[in-house]
Amino acid sequence: MVQIAVMGYGVVGSGVVEVLTTHTDHIAKRAKEEIGIKYILDLREFPDSPFADKFTKSFDDIVNDPEVRVVVEVMGGLHPAFEYTMRCIEAGKSVVTSNKELVATKGAEILKLAQEKM
Repeated sequence: MVQIAVMGYGVVGSGVVEVLTTHTDHIAKRAKEEIGIKYILDLREFPDSPFADKFTKSFDDIVNDPEVRVVVEVMGGLHPAFEYTMRCIEAGKSVVTSNKELVATKGAEILKLAQEKM
């Protein structure tokens, strides 16, 4: 099983979590491996969420967990998204982002580090 973390639980992040949890079998078949959400990073509280046990406010939980292989960055904005993305890549994790500002502003730097870490 591939363990992932989702950083951000706004419109995009909650949509990613919904898709991953409602289409589990289809995604596993296409990916040839099950995808499990281990963490959802957000500063807000979601006590009524069916995923309440997955929430963390600590980025360190994600970056320091060797089981997390893929990080989905959907926080938006440049900071701390850039720093978190770079630290995840440094830690050997794959990062997927929907953050246009991050890619437009820091994309070349992110790609350079990712290529060095391959």
